[in-house]
Order: sequence, then structure tokens, then C-alpha cells
Amino acid sequence: MNENQFNSLLTLIVPQIIDKITENSNISDIDAIDRFYNSRLYSELSDEKSKLWHYSPLLLYTMYQDELLTGSYDYPEEA
Repeated sequence: MNENQFNSLLTLIVPQIIDKITENSNISDIDAIDRFYNSRLYSELSDEKSKLWHYSPLLLYTMYQDELLTGSYDYPEEA
């Protein structure tokens, strides 16, 4: 995947995760964006080599919640 394709994919995935954060938290869109972009998960997601972009936005949201609650998250096993 080239860089343009990867960036396009992120522009589809990230807003869905942000939407989940704002739906399930009592924070503004701006705060949700700021918190997500400063998370370890986003740092890894934005690295194409991590392959996190293979996961659904819902699963990535769950991983983000795990990071918030415990400070870490596990990579789900693929079927």
C-alpha cells in the first residue's frame, strides 16, 4: 500500500473512531479528537507497518477504551 492509499484509509477509519468516542463519552468532538490523536493507539494506527488498520473501527475503539482504562491494550487474534 502506498502512502496516499494509507492516508486515505486513515481518513475513513479515524472519524468513525472519533464518533464512537463522542457517542460514548461526555466530551466534545474537539476533546475526543485531541485525546485520540494523542493516544498510543493512534500513534500505532498511523504507522502502516503496525497493520492496525486491518481492524474495524469498532474494534479499534474498544482498544482505545482499553488503553484509557488500563494504560495498554492487546492485539486481537485474527481468525
